[in-house]
Amino acid sequence: MIKIFLILAAVLSLTACNMPAPAPPTSTTGVHEAKAEVKVQASGYTTEQENVKRRLQEDNKPGAVKHLYVISAYSGDVILYSTVNGKVTSSGKRLTPYSVTSQGGEYNSGFNGIPVDIGGRERHTAEVLQDDGTYGSSVDYIYWWDVRGVYHQHYVSGGTIVHISDQPLRVGKVIINIERDAQ
Repeated sequence: MIKIFLILAAVLSLTACNMPAPAPPTSTTGVHEAKAEVKVQASGYTTEQENVKRRLQEDNKPGAVKHLYVISAYSGDVILYSTVNGKVTSSGKRLTPYSVTSQGGEYNSGFNGIPVDIGGRERHTAEVLQDDGTYGSSVDYIYWWDVRGVYHQHYVSGGTIVHISDQPLRVGKVIINIERDAQ
């Protein structure tokens, strides 16, 4: 039996060698998929991986103080400035997943998922605990360090731009205009 299995495995491997390689993905205009060699740093990580690691470290520095600026997208004026103790957190972030199976796996159609403890009971979820130890989503933003090593986060939404930094920025003026509706 083992001899037949070994002969069959050898025949299949020789047959596989004669099979043509699959064609690379091609767009409807005939453009082929491009590949790039990505160099890693001495750490063995890419620059993008280093930035993500560095952001997680920056966001979780005990006692860190950040500087928040809300900027008008129309005039460029800073309409609100505030220090931030720690970091700004999105309201969509949670310590527990949004969706879990019912007690005892009811109505889950055989879905097992990732076990989580909800109120002392084991449930299962398809959500994955993120690098920062939370579930849920953040508002989209970009982040970077300038050449002086100052950390920046930049959010754009509607008529305002939110900018967060670990160092104060020099701005011409700060306008705080809070209107109340007449009732």
